Amino acid sequence: MLFPGAAVRVVNMDDTYYGFQGQVQRVADGKVAVLFEGGNWDKLVTFNASELEGLDKRRGKK
Repeated sequence: MLFPGAAVRVVNMDDTYYGFQGQVQRVADGKVAVLFEGGNWDKLVTFNASELEGLDKRRGKK
């Protein structure tokens, strides 16, 4: 389950945003709005929940 504030990655290989990581802003009717931030741009894009995977922020940090 994805909740607002969660970090996610796009896993749909056919999508332009494949591999991008962002933050969930809102969830409604099986759709998830994800905010991507990078340098001087911000972009809010809507995906189906099945096109995203949650990231574990604790992994990789020691």
